[in-house]
Amino acid sequence: MALPPDLADPPDLRVDFEQIFNAHFTEIHRYIVRRLSDDVADDLAAEVFLTAYRGGYDASRGGVRPWLYGIATHLIARHRRTEIRRWKALSRTAGRAGHSPEHSPEDAALARVAAGRLTGKLAGALAGLNRGDRDVVLLSVLGDLSHAEVAAALRIPAGTVASRLNRARKQLRKALGDVNPLEETHG
Repeated sequence: MALPPDLADPPDLRVDFEQIFNAHFTEIHRYIVRRLSDDVADDLAAEVFLTAYRGGYDASRGGVRPWLYGIATHLIARHRRTEIRRWKALSRTAGRAGHSPEHSPEDAALARVAAGRLTGKLAGALAGLNRGDRDVVLLSVLGDLSHAEVAAALRIPAGTVASRLNRARKQLRKALGDVNPLEETHG
């Protein structure tokens, strides 16, 4: 079995940090924007790379990309209460006149999760997931990470990723009236 490209030759952060930063900053920043907001993303993305630099890369953790997503996810967890509060507020206000899904980062994140269709119910359903399940869903959907990459990012077994994703899908379907929010809707 061949090693992924970013594991075949593990980087020396002291030498390769600028290359790692340039290769992954935009993607990590975009993930944070989708999870939180643009105003928080600049600081948190910078903190991801500062944490990465200070902590050093350990090839046993997996690839560089999932490692950075793992750091980002842990930093986002610090902002979890704010994130949940915003999603709950979005859920309560989604039906109000004049609401447009393109006005806030939360709306953009939820629109992506629902394949471009956001409802207040989805925001509430995501907010209702436990943190572990929500992180797996959002890393899979917003980060476009594979099960193995999600496992590496969160430092959990791949089987746990699969079971969390399955549990989250069931909860989201139930909350949305048996609609799968992770599949594109037609109509």
